[in-house]
Amino acid sequence: MTEAEDRKPRSDEARYDPEITSEFAIPEGLAVPRTLAEPETTSEFALPEGLQTPEPPSTEPEGSAFTLPRTYSAGDTLAAFTPATGVPLVSLVKDAPWQDRMRTMLRMPVAERPAPEHVQREEEGGPAVPRVLDLTLRIGELLLAGGEGAEDVEAAMFAVCRSYGLDRCEPNVTFTLLSISHQPSLVEDPVTASRTVRRRGTDYTRLAAVFRLVDDLTDPETHVSLEEAYRRLAEIRRNRHPYPGWALTLASGLLAGAASILVGGDLIVFIAAALGAMLGDRLAWLCAGRGLPEFYQFTVAAMPPAAIGVAFALAHVDVKAAAVVTGGLFALLPGRALVAGVQDGLTGFYITASARLLEVLYFFVGIVTGVLIVLYFGVKVGGKLNPDAALIINERPVIQIAASMLLSLTFAVLLQQERSTVLWVTLNGGVAWTVYGAMHYVANISPVASTAVAAGLVGLFGQLLSRYRFASALPYTTAAIGPLLPGSATYFGLLSMAQNEVDKGLVSLANAASLAMAIAIGVNLGSEVFRLFLRVGSPGKRRAAKRTRGF
Repeated sequence: MTEAEDRKPRSDEARYDPEITSEFAIPEGLAVPRTLAEPETTSEFALPEGLQTPEPPSTEPEGSAFTLPRTYSAGDTLAAFTPATGVPLVSLVKDAPWQDRMRTMLRMPVAERPAPEHVQREEEGGPAVPRVLDLTLRIGELLLAGGEGAEDVEAAMFAVCRSYGLDRCEPNVTFTLLSISHQPSLVEDPVTASRTVRRRGTDYTRLAAVFRLVDDLTDPETHVSLEEAYRRLAEIRRNRHPYPGWALTLASGLLAGAASILVGGDLIVFIAAALGAMLGDRLAWLCAGRGLPEFYQFTVAAMPPAAIGVAFALAHVDVKAAAVVTGGLFALLPGRALVAGVQDGLTGFYITASARLLEVLYFFVGIVTGVLIVLYFGVKVGGKLNPDAALIINERPVIQIAASMLLSLTFAVLLQQERSTVLWVTLNGGVAWTVYGAMHYVANISPVASTAVAAGLVGLFGQLLSRYRFASALPYTTAAIGPLLPGSATYFGLLSMAQNEVDKGLVSLANAASLAMAIAIGVNLGSEVFRLFLRVGSPGKRRAAKRTRGF
Protein backbone atom coordinates (compact mmCIF):
# COMPACT_ATOMS: atom_id res chain seq x y z
CA MET A 1 0.00 0.00 0.00
CA THR A 2 1.41 3.34 -1.03
CA GLU A 3 1.74 6.34 1.25
CA ALA A 4 -1.10 8.15 -0.60
CA GLU A 5 -3.38 5.21 -0.13
CA ASP A 6 -2.45 5.07 3.55
CA ARG A 7 -3.46 8.72 3.93
CA LYS A 8 -6.84 8.05 2.27
CA PRO A 9 -9.74 8.88 4.65
CA ARG A 10 -11.39 5.93 6.32
CA SER A 11 -14.73 7.32 5.24
CA ASP A 12 -13.83 6.34 1.68
CA GLU A 13 -13.14 2.82 2.89
CA ALA A 14 -16.56 2.73 4.53
CA ARG A 15 -18.05 4.14 1.36
CA TYR A 16 -16.84 1.23 -0.77
CA ASP A 17 -17.25 -1.44 1.91
CA PRO A 18 -19.25 -4.28 0.29
CA GLU A 19 -20.73 -5.30 3.66
CA ILE A 20 -22.82 -2.11 3.81
CA THR A 21 -26.25 -3.08 2.46
CA SER A 22 -28.23 -0.01 3.46
CA GLU A 23 -30.35 1.52 0.72
CA PHE A 24 -28.75 4.85 1.57
CA ALA A 25 -25.21 3.58 0.73
CA ILE A 26 -23.52 5.26 -2.25
CA PRO A 27 -23.26 2.88 -5.25
CA GLU A 28 -19.78 1.88 -6.41
CA GLY A 29 -18.41 4.09 -9.14
CA LEU A 30 -20.60 7.10 -8.38
CA ALA A 31 -18.54 10.20 -7.68
CA VAL A 32 -20.02 12.41 -5.04
CA PRO A 33 -18.56 15.87 -4.48
CA ARG A 34 -17.11 16.41 -1.05
CA THR A 35 -19.04 18.99 1.04
CA LEU A 36 -18.29 20.72 4.28
CA ALA A 37 -19.48 19.14 7.48
CA GLU A 38 -22.95 20.26 8.62
CA PRO A 39 -22.76 22.43 11.71
CA GLU A 40 -24.18 21.04 14.91
CA THR A 41 -26.46 24.04 15.45
CA THR A 42 -29.53 23.49 13.27
CA SER A 43 -32.04 25.62 15.16
CA GLU A 44 -33.93 28.20 13.13
CA PHE A 45 -33.18 30.68 15.88
CA ALA A 46 -29.36 30.35 15.40
CA LEU A 47 -27.60 33.53 14.23
CA PRO A 48 -26.23 33.36 10.64
CA GLU A 49 -22.48 33.38 10.29
CA GLY A 50 -21.07 36.88 9.92
CA LEU A 51 -24.05 38.70 11.41
CA GLN A 52 -23.00 41.06 14.17
CA THR A 53 -25.55 41.87 16.90
CA PRO A 54 -25.33 45.20 18.69
CA GLU A 55 -24.43 45.18 22.33
CA PRO A 56 -27.34 46.09 24.68
CA PRO A 57 -27.11 49.53 26.24
CA SER A 58 -25.60 49.51 29.67
CA THR A 59 -27.64 52.45 30.85
CA GLU A 60 -30.75 50.38 31.46
CA PRO A 61 -31.27 49.61 35.13
CA GLU A 62 -31.21 46.04 36.32
CA GLY A 63 -34.63 44.44 36.04
CA SER A 64 -35.68 46.45 33.00
CA ALA A 65 -37.77 44.79 30.32
CA PHE A 66 -35.01 45.54 27.76
CA THR A 67 -32.12 43.93 29.60
CA LEU A 68 -31.07 40.38 28.91
CA PRO A 69 -32.37 37.88 31.49
CA ARG A 70 -29.85 36.73 34.03
CA THR A 71 -29.10 33.03 34.16
CA TYR A 72 -30.56 31.33 37.22
CA SER A 73 -27.99 29.98 39.61
CA ALA A 74 -28.64 27.78 42.61
CA GLY A 75 -25.95 29.69 44.48
CA ASP A 76 -28.08 32.84 44.34
CA THR A 77 -31.03 31.29 46.14
CA LEU A 78 -31.81 32.01 49.75
CA ALA A 79 -31.08 29.46 52.39
CA ALA A 80 -33.99 27.10 53.17
CA PHE A 81 -35.77 27.92 56.40
CA THR A 82 -36.75 25.13 58.74
CA PRO A 83 -38.87 26.03 61.77
CA ALA A 84 -37.29 25.50 65.15
CA THR A 85 -40.01 22.99 66.01
CA GLY A 86 -39.36 21.03 62.84
CA VAL A 87 -41.77 19.96 60.09
CA PRO A 88 -44.66 17.95 61.59
CA LEU A 89 -45.04 14.39 60.38
CA VAL A 90 -48.46 13.59 58.96
CA SER A 91 -49.84 10.42 60.52
CA LEU A 92 -53.39 9.14 60.30
CA VAL A 93 -55.15 7.17 62.98
CA LYS A 94 -55.66 3.65 61.61
CA ASP A 95 -58.84 2.97 63.56
CA ALA A 96 -60.67 6.06 62.29
CA PRO A 97 -63.38 5.56 59.64
CA TRP A 98 -62.28 5.92 56.06
CA GLN A 99 -64.53 8.97 55.59
CA ASP A 100 -62.53 11.00 58.10
CA ARG A 101 -59.13 9.77 56.92
CA MET A 102 -59.89 10.55 53.27
CA ARG A 103 -61.43 13.93 54.16
CA THR A 104 -58.28 14.82 56.11
CA MET A 105 -56.03 13.93 53.17
CA LEU A 106 -58.18 15.86 50.70
CA ARG A 107 -57.67 18.95 52.84
CA MET A 108 -53.87 18.51 52.68
CA PRO A 109 -51.60 19.78 49.90
CA VAL A 110 -50.70 17.05 47.42
CA ALA A 111 -47.04 17.03 48.48
CA GLU A 112 -47.94 16.36 52.13
CA ARG A 113 -50.27 13.42 51.60
CA PRO A 114 -48.91 10.12 52.89
CA ALA A 115 -48.41 7.17 50.59
CA PRO A 116 -51.26 4.65 50.19
CA GLU A 117 -51.49 2.45 53.25
CA HIS A 118 -53.14 -0.50 51.54
CA VAL A 119 -53.28 -1.37 47.85
CA GLN A 120 -55.80 -3.73 46.26
CA ARG A 121 -53.73 -5.38 43.51
CA GLU A 122 -54.60 -8.19 41.12
CA GLU A 123 -51.17 -8.70 39.59
CA GLU A 124 -47.70 -7.30 39.92
CA GLY A 125 -48.35 -4.26 37.79
CA GLY A 126 -51.70 -3.42 39.37
CA PRO A 127 -54.99 -2.78 37.57
CA ALA A 128 -55.35 -0.50 34.59
CA VAL A 129 -55.68 3.17 35.47
CA PRO A 130 -58.71 3.87 33.19
CA ARG A 131 -60.68 1.01 34.76
CA VAL A 132 -59.95 2.25 38.28
CA LEU A 133 -61.05 5.75 37.33
CA ASP A 134 -64.23 4.38 35.75
CA LEU A 135 -65.06 2.39 38.90
CA THR A 136 -64.42 5.50 40.98
CA LEU A 137 -66.77 7.59 38.88
CA ARG A 138 -69.53 4.99 39.01
CA ILE A 139 -69.32 4.84 42.80
CA GLY A 140 -69.35 8.62 43.03
CA GLU A 141 -72.38 8.78 40.72
CA LEU A 142 -74.43 6.51 42.98
CA LEU A 143 -73.49 8.53 46.06
CA LEU A 144 -74.23 11.92 44.50
CA ALA A 145 -77.50 10.74 42.96
CA GLY A 146 -78.54 9.37 46.37
CA GLY A 147 -78.21 12.79 48.02
CA GLU A 148 -74.78 12.50 49.64
CA GLY A 149 -72.84 15.70 50.27
CA ALA A 150 -70.16 16.75 47.79
CA GLU A 151 -67.34 16.48 50.32
CA ASP A 152 -68.30 12.92 51.27
CA VAL A 153 -68.53 11.98 47.58
CA GLU A 154 -65.02 13.33 46.99
CA ALA A 155 -63.76 11.41 50.03
CA ALA A 156 -65.25 8.16 48.71
CA MET A 157 -63.78 8.67 45.24
CA PHE A 158 -60.38 9.45 46.72
CA ALA A 159 -60.58 6.33 48.90
CA VAL A 160 -61.30 4.07 45.91
CA CYS A 161 -58.36 5.45 43.94
CA ARG A 162 -55.94 5.05 46.84
CA SER A 163 -57.17 1.51 47.42
CA TYR A 164 -55.79 0.58 44.00
CA GLY A 165 -52.52 2.50 44.36
CA LEU A 166 -53.40 5.76 42.57
CA ASP A 167 -52.21 8.29 45.11
CA ARG A 168 -51.90 11.38 42.88
CA CYS A 169 -55.63 11.75 42.23
CA GLU A 170 -57.80 14.85 42.38
CA PRO A 171 -61.59 14.29 42.35
CA ASN A 172 -63.95 17.11 41.49
CA VAL A 173 -67.69 17.05 42.26
CA THR A 174 -70.40 19.39 41.07
CA PHE A 175 -74.16 19.02 41.04
CA THR A 176 -74.37 17.14 37.73
CA LEU A 177 -70.75 16.37 36.78
CA LEU A 178 -68.08 14.15 38.32
CA SER A 179 -64.48 14.17 37.17
CA ILE A 180 -61.21 12.74 38.43
CA SER A 181 -57.64 13.26 37.28
CA HIS A 182 -54.64 11.00 37.95
CA GLN A 183 -51.06 12.07 37.28
CA PRO A 184 -48.65 9.11 37.36
CA SER A 185 -45.59 11.32 37.86
CA LEU A 186 -44.36 14.85 37.36
CA VAL A 187 -43.15 14.11 33.81
CA GLU A 188 -46.10 12.02 32.55
CA ASP A 189 -49.36 13.31 31.18
CA PRO A 190 -52.37 13.13 33.51
CA VAL A 191 -55.29 10.81 32.84
CA THR A 192 -58.70 12.44 33.30
CA ALA A 193 -62.19 10.92 33.19
CA SER A 194 -65.64 12.39 33.83
CA ARG A 195 -69.23 11.25 34.22
CA THR A 196 -72.55 13.10 34.13
CA VAL A 197 -75.25 12.48 36.74
CA ARG A 198 -78.55 12.67 34.87
CA ARG A 199 -80.98 10.84 37.17
CA ARG A 200 -81.46 11.15 40.90
CA GLY A 201 -83.34 8.88 43.22
CA THR A 202 -83.83 8.48 46.94
CA ASP A 203 -82.72 5.05 48.09
CA TYR A 204 -80.68 5.00 51.29
CA THR A 205 -80.44 1.20 51.15
CA ARG A 206 -78.40 1.51 47.96
CA LEU A 207 -76.41 4.32 49.55
CA ALA A 208 -75.51 2.13 52.53
CA ALA A 209 -74.45 -0.70 50.21
CA VAL A 210 -72.08 1.62 48.35
CA PHE A 211 -70.58 2.73 51.65
CA ARG A 212 -69.98 -0.90 52.62
CA LEU A 213 -68.22 -1.50 49.30
CA VAL A 214 -65.91 1.49 49.85
CA ASP A 215 -65.28 0.34 53.42
CA ASP A 216 -64.21 -3.10 52.16
CA LEU A 217 -61.93 -1.52 49.57
CA THR A 218 -60.16 0.53 52.24
CA ASP A 219 -59.91 -2.34 54.72
CA PRO A 220 -56.30 -3.70 54.82
CA GLU A 221 -57.57 -7.16 55.83
CA THR A 222 -60.03 -7.49 52.94
CA HIS A 223 -58.91 -8.08 49.36
CA VAL A 224 -61.38 -6.97 46.70
CA SER A 225 -60.24 -7.33 43.11
CA LEU A 226 -61.37 -4.89 40.44
CA GLU A 227 -63.68 -7.49 38.86
CA GLU A 228 -65.22 -8.25 42.25
CA ALA A 229 -65.80 -4.55 42.88
CA TYR A 230 -67.51 -4.20 39.49
CA ARG A 231 -69.69 -7.23 40.23
CA ARG A 232 -70.79 -5.89 43.61
CA LEU A 233 -71.48 -2.48 42.11
CA ALA A 234 -73.66 -4.06 39.41
CA GLU A 235 -75.62 -5.94 42.09
CA ILE A 236 -76.16 -2.70 44.00
CA ARG A 237 -77.56 -1.01 40.91
CA ARG A 238 -79.86 -3.95 40.08
CA ASN A 239 -81.29 -4.41 43.55
CA ARG A 240 -84.94 -3.51 43.97
CA HIS A 241 -86.18 -1.00 46.51
CA PRO A 242 -86.87 -2.54 49.94
CA TYR A 243 -90.44 -1.18 50.10
CA PRO A 244 -93.16 -1.52 47.42
CA GLY A 245 -95.15 1.37 46.01
CA TRP A 246 -98.23 0.82 48.16
CA ALA A 247 -96.05 0.94 51.30
CA LEU A 248 -94.64 4.28 50.21
CA THR A 249 -98.11 5.69 49.65
CA LEU A 250 -99.28 4.45 53.06
CA ALA A 251 -96.15 5.93 54.68
CA SER A 252 -96.85 9.27 53.02
CA GLY A 253 -100.34 9.29 54.51
CA LEU A 254 -99.17 8.30 58.01
CA LEU A 255 -96.49 11.00 57.85
CA ALA A 256 -99.06 13.66 57.05
CA GLY A 257 -101.36 12.40 59.79
CA ALA A 258 -98.56 12.43 62.37
CA ALA A 259 -97.59 15.97 61.34
CA SER A 260 -101.18 17.14 61.80
CA ILE A 261 -101.12 15.78 65.36
CA LEU A 262 -97.96 17.78 66.07
CA VAL A 263 -99.75 21.05 65.23
CA GLY A 264 -102.83 20.31 67.34
CA GLY A 265 -105.02 18.03 65.24
CA ASP A 266 -107.24 15.21 66.48
CA LEU A 267 -108.27 11.81 65.09
CA ILE A 268 -110.51 13.28 62.36
CA VAL A 269 -107.74 15.62 61.28
CA PHE A 270 -105.30 12.68 61.29
CA ILE A 271 -107.50 10.66 58.93
CA ALA A 272 -108.23 13.63 56.66
CA ALA A 273 -104.56 14.61 56.37
CA ALA A 274 -103.59 11.00 55.67
CA LEU A 275 -106.18 10.66 52.89
CA GLY A 276 -105.14 13.95 51.32
CA ALA A 277 -101.45 13.02 51.35
CA MET A 278 -102.07 9.57 49.88
CA LEU A 279 -104.22 11.03 47.10
CA GLY A 280 -101.52 13.60 46.36
CA ASP A 281 -98.87 10.88 46.29
CA ARG A 282 -100.85 8.83 43.76
CA LEU A 283 -101.36 11.89 41.56
CA ALA A 284 -97.65 12.63 41.70
CA TRP A 285 -96.88 9.03 40.65
CA LEU A 286 -99.26 9.46 37.73
CA CYS A 287 -97.52 12.65 36.64
CA ALA A 288 -94.13 10.97 36.95
CA GLY A 289 -95.32 8.12 34.76
CA ARG A 290 -96.32 10.66 32.12
CA GLY A 291 -92.85 12.20 32.18
CA LEU A 292 -93.77 15.53 33.78
CA PRO A 293 -90.95 17.37 35.61
CA GLU A 294 -90.78 17.25 39.40
CA PHE A 295 -92.00 20.84 39.65
CA TYR A 296 -95.44 19.83 38.40
CA GLN A 297 -95.39 16.66 40.51
CA PHE A 298 -94.99 18.77 43.67
CA THR A 299 -97.67 21.17 42.49
CA VAL A 300 -100.20 18.39 41.94
CA ALA A 301 -99.28 16.58 45.17
CA ALA A 302 -99.88 19.73 47.25
CA MET A 303 -103.44 20.26 45.99
CA PRO A 304 -105.42 17.38 47.63
CA PRO A 305 -104.51 18.18 51.29
CA ALA A 306 -105.27 21.85 50.68
CA ALA A 307 -108.56 20.94 49.00
CA ILE A 308 -109.64 18.77 51.95
CA GLY A 309 -108.80 21.59 54.38
CA VAL A 310 -110.84 24.06 52.33
CA ALA A 311 -113.70 21.57 52.13
CA PHE A 312 -113.79 21.36 55.94
CA ALA A 313 -113.88 25.15 56.14
CA LEU A 314 -116.71 25.40 53.60
CA ALA A 315 -118.73 22.70 55.42
CA HIS A 316 -118.23 24.52 58.74
CA VAL A 317 -117.00 21.31 60.38
CA ASP A 318 -115.52 21.91 63.81
CA VAL A 319 -112.03 20.65 62.99
CA LYS A 320 -108.72 22.37 62.48
CA ALA A 321 -108.57 22.73 58.73
CA ALA A 322 -105.15 24.34 59.04
CA ALA A 323 -103.76 21.16 60.60
CA VAL A 324 -104.94 19.13 57.60
CA VAL A 325 -103.10 21.37 55.13
CA THR A 326 -100.02 21.57 57.34
CA GLY A 327 -99.82 17.78 57.59
CA GLY A 328 -99.90 17.50 53.81
CA LEU A 329 -97.08 20.03 53.51
CA PHE A 330 -94.87 18.05 55.89
CA ALA A 331 -94.89 15.15 53.44
CA LEU A 332 -93.69 17.39 50.59
CA LEU A 333 -91.11 19.80 52.04
CA PRO A 334 -87.67 18.92 50.59
CA GLY A 335 -85.75 18.67 53.86
CA ARG A 336 -83.19 16.24 52.45
CA ALA A 337 -82.13 18.50 49.58
CA LEU A 338 -82.10 21.53 51.87
CA VAL A 339 -79.73 19.94 54.38
CA ALA A 340 -77.42 18.70 51.60
CA GLY A 341 -77.35 22.12 49.93
CA VAL A 342 -76.50 24.01 53.11
CA GLN A 343 -73.90 21.41 54.04
CA ASP A 344 -72.17 21.80 50.66
CA GLY A 345 -72.13 25.56 51.09
CA LEU A 346 -70.65 25.36 54.58
CA THR A 347 -67.89 23.00 53.42
CA GLY A 348 -66.86 25.22 50.49
CA PHE A 349 -68.63 23.58 47.51
CA TYR A 350 -70.44 26.72 46.46
CA ILE A 351 -71.42 25.69 42.93
CA THR A 352 -73.00 22.45 44.12
CA ALA A 353 -74.64 24.24 47.05
CA SER A 354 -76.14 26.88 44.75
CA ALA A 355 -77.53 24.20 42.45
CA ARG A 356 -79.04 22.21 45.32
CA LEU A 357 -80.62 25.29 46.91
CA LEU A 358 -82.00 26.34 43.54
CA GLU A 359 -83.56 22.88 43.24
CA VAL A 360 -85.11 23.33 46.71
CA LEU A 361 -86.44 26.72 45.62
CA TYR A 362 -88.12 25.21 42.55
CA PHE A 363 -89.71 22.46 44.65
CA PHE A 364 -90.91 25.02 47.18
CA VAL A 365 -92.37 27.21 44.45
CA GLY A 366 -94.21 24.16 43.09
CA ILE A 367 -95.70 23.45 46.53
CA VAL A 368 -96.62 27.12 46.95
CA THR A 369 -98.30 27.19 43.54
CA GLY A 370 -100.44 24.13 44.26
CA VAL A 371 -101.54 25.31 47.71
CA LEU A 372 -102.16 28.91 46.63
CA ILE A 373 -104.39 27.85 43.75
CA VAL A 374 -106.62 25.84 46.09
CA LEU A 375 -106.61 28.44 48.87
CA TYR A 376 -107.39 31.28 46.47
CA PHE A 377 -110.48 29.56 45.08
CA GLY A 378 -111.45 28.44 48.59
CA VAL A 379 -111.38 32.02 49.87
CA LYS A 380 -113.28 33.25 46.80
CA VAL A 381 -116.15 30.82 47.38
CA GLY A 382 -116.50 31.80 51.04
CA GLY A 383 -114.15 29.52 52.94
CA LYS A 384 -113.33 30.90 56.40
CA LEU A 385 -109.73 30.02 57.13
CA ASN A 386 -108.18 31.71 60.16
CA PRO A 387 -104.45 32.59 59.93
CA ASP A 388 -104.37 33.33 63.66
CA ALA A 389 -104.97 29.65 64.39
CA ALA A 390 -101.20 29.24 64.23
CA LEU A 391 -101.00 30.74 67.70
CA ILE A 392 -103.28 28.09 69.25
CA ILE A 393 -101.45 24.76 69.55
CA ASN A 394 -102.38 22.34 72.30
CA GLU A 395 -99.46 21.11 74.37
CA ARG A 396 -99.73 17.33 74.59
CA PRO A 397 -96.19 16.12 75.25
CA VAL A 398 -96.74 12.37 75.23
CA ILE A 399 -98.98 12.38 72.14
CA GLN A 400 -96.69 14.78 70.28
CA ILE A 401 -93.56 12.75 71.06
CA ALA A 402 -95.31 9.61 69.80
CA ALA A 403 -96.43 11.50 66.68
CA SER A 404 -92.89 12.77 66.06
CA MET A 405 -91.53 9.23 66.28
CA LEU A 406 -94.21 8.00 63.86
CA LEU A 407 -93.33 10.85 61.51
CA SER A 408 -89.64 9.92 61.56
CA LEU A 409 -90.44 6.24 61.00
CA THR A 410 -92.62 6.91 57.97
CA PHE A 411 -90.07 9.41 56.64
CA ALA A 412 -87.43 6.68 56.84
CA VAL A 413 -89.66 4.37 54.80
CA LEU A 414 -90.11 7.06 52.15
CA LEU A 415 -86.32 7.41 51.97
CA GLN A 416 -86.02 3.62 51.35
CA GLN A 417 -83.80 3.06 54.38
CA GLU A 418 -82.62 -0.31 55.59
CA ARG A 419 -84.83 -1.90 58.21
CA SER A 420 -81.93 -2.01 60.66
CA THR A 421 -81.67 1.80 60.66
CA VAL A 422 -85.37 2.61 60.99
CA LEU A 423 -85.47 2.08 64.75
CA TRP A 424 -82.44 4.29 65.38
CA VAL A 425 -83.72 7.17 63.29
CA THR A 426 -87.14 6.89 64.93
CA LEU A 427 -85.56 7.31 68.36
CA ASN A 428 -83.45 10.18 67.06
CA GLY A 429 -86.56 11.96 65.82
CA GLY A 430 -88.26 11.54 69.19
CA VAL A 431 -85.23 13.05 70.92
CA ALA A 432 -85.25 15.98 68.51
CA TRP A 433 -88.89 16.83 69.20
CA THR A 434 -88.42 16.39 72.96
CA VAL A 435 -85.57 18.89 73.00
CA TYR A 436 -87.52 21.31 70.80
CA GLY A 437 -90.65 21.08 72.94
CA ALA A 438 -88.72 21.52 76.20
CA MET A 439 -86.96 24.61 74.89
CA HIS A 440 -89.86 26.23 73.05
CA TYR A 441 -92.98 25.34 75.04
CA VAL A 442 -91.47 25.05 78.53
CA ALA A 443 -88.54 27.49 78.51
CA ASN A 444 -90.21 29.94 76.06
CA ILE A 445 -87.13 30.10 73.84
CA SER A 446 -87.58 31.28 70.25
CA PRO A 447 -88.53 28.57 67.75
CA VAL A 448 -85.48 29.28 65.58
CA ALA A 449 -83.03 28.73 68.44
CA SER A 450 -84.94 25.67 69.67
CA THR A 451 -84.94 24.20 66.18
CA ALA A 452 -81.20 24.81 65.74
CA VAL A 453 -80.32 23.09 69.02
CA ALA A 454 -82.58 20.13 68.31
CA ALA A 455 -81.17 19.78 64.79
CA GLY A 456 -77.64 19.97 66.22
CA LEU A 457 -78.37 17.01 68.47
CA VAL A 458 -79.78 15.14 65.47
CA GLY A 459 -76.53 15.73 63.57
CA LEU A 460 -74.41 14.75 66.57
CA PHE A 461 -76.27 11.49 67.24
CA GLY A 462 -76.35 10.76 63.51
CA GLN A 463 -72.57 11.01 63.31
CA LEU A 464 -72.19 8.79 66.38
CA LEU A 465 -74.41 6.10 64.89
CA SER A 466 -72.81 6.30 61.46
CA ARG A 467 -69.28 5.99 62.91
CA TYR A 468 -70.39 3.07 65.04
CA ARG A 469 -71.71 1.25 61.97
CA PHE A 470 -69.12 2.66 59.47
CA ALA A 471 -71.89 3.97 57.23
CA SER A 472 -73.27 7.23 55.90
CA ALA A 473 -74.82 9.68 58.37
CA LEU A 474 -77.76 10.53 56.09
CA PRO A 475 -79.97 7.56 57.08
CA TYR A 476 -79.64 8.58 60.74
CA THR A 477 -80.24 12.32 60.33
CA THR A 478 -82.52 13.07 57.39
CA ALA A 479 -85.65 11.36 58.67
CA ALA A 480 -85.02 12.57 62.22
CA ILE A 481 -85.38 16.23 61.20
CA GLY A 482 -88.86 15.55 59.82
CA PRO A 483 -90.72 16.74 62.97
CA LEU A 484 -88.78 20.02 62.86
CA LEU A 485 -89.73 21.02 59.31
CA PRO A 486 -91.58 24.37 59.08
CA GLY A 487 -94.86 23.09 57.70
CA SER A 488 -97.20 25.29 59.74
CA ALA A 489 -95.23 28.50 59.10
CA THR A 490 -95.29 27.77 55.38
CA TYR A 491 -99.04 27.15 55.32
CA PHE A 492 -100.00 30.25 57.27
CA GLY A 493 -97.76 32.40 55.12
CA LEU A 494 -99.49 31.09 51.99
CA LEU A 495 -102.92 31.55 53.57
CA SER A 496 -102.18 35.20 54.41
CA MET A 497 -101.06 35.84 50.85
CA ALA A 498 -104.23 34.19 49.51
CA GLN A 499 -106.26 36.59 51.68
CA ASN A 500 -104.38 39.62 50.25
CA GLU A 501 -102.33 40.09 53.42
CA VAL A 502 -99.03 40.04 51.57
CA ASP A 503 -96.89 41.64 54.28
CA LYS A 504 -98.09 39.22 56.92
CA GLY A 505 -97.59 36.31 54.55
CA LEU A 506 -94.05 37.33 53.69
CA VAL A 507 -93.18 37.56 57.38
CA SER A 508 -94.48 34.03 57.95
CA LEU A 509 -92.61 32.70 54.92
CA ALA A 510 -89.43 34.40 56.15
CA ASN A 511 -89.96 32.65 59.47
CA ALA A 512 -90.29 29.34 57.64
CA ALA A 513 -87.05 30.03 55.75
CA SER A 514 -85.29 30.85 59.02
CA LEU A 515 -86.46 27.57 60.55
CA ALA A 516 -85.27 25.66 57.48
CA MET A 517 -81.84 27.27 57.64
CA ALA A 518 -81.67 26.58 61.39
CA ILE A 519 -82.33 22.90 60.69
CA ALA A 520 -79.67 22.65 58.01
CA ILE A 521 -77.01 24.59 59.93
CA GLY A 522 -77.80 22.73 63.16
CA VAL A 523 -77.38 19.32 61.51
CA ASN A 524 -74.08 20.35 59.93
CA LEU A 525 -72.82 21.94 63.14
CA GLY A 526 -73.62 18.83 65.15
CA SER A 527 -71.66 16.73 62.68
CA GLU A 528 -68.69 19.10 62.73
CA VAL A 529 -68.65 19.21 66.54
CA PHE A 530 -68.36 15.43 66.57
CA ARG A 531 -65.53 15.45 64.02
CA LEU A 532 -63.77 18.21 65.94
CA PHE A 533 -62.84 15.81 68.72
CA LEU A 534 -61.71 12.99 66.43
CA ARG A 535 -57.94 12.44 66.31
CA VAL A 536 -57.59 11.75 62.62
CA GLY A 537 -55.02 14.06 61.08
CA SER A 538 -51.60 15.25 62.04
CA PRO A 539 -50.81 16.56 65.52
CA GLY A 540 -52.02 20.04 66.22
CA LYS A 541 -55.20 21.73 65.20
CA ARG A 542 -57.56 20.24 62.66
CA ARG A 543 -57.31 21.69 59.18
CA ALA A 544 -60.14 23.86 57.98
CA ALA A 545 -62.33 22.74 55.11
CA LYS A 546 -61.08 25.31 52.61
CA ARG A 547 -59.74 28.47 54.17
CA THR A 548 -59.92 30.16 57.54
CA ARG A 549 -60.49 33.75 56.46
CA GLY A 550 -62.03 35.62 53.58
CA PHE A 551 -58.74 36.44 51.85
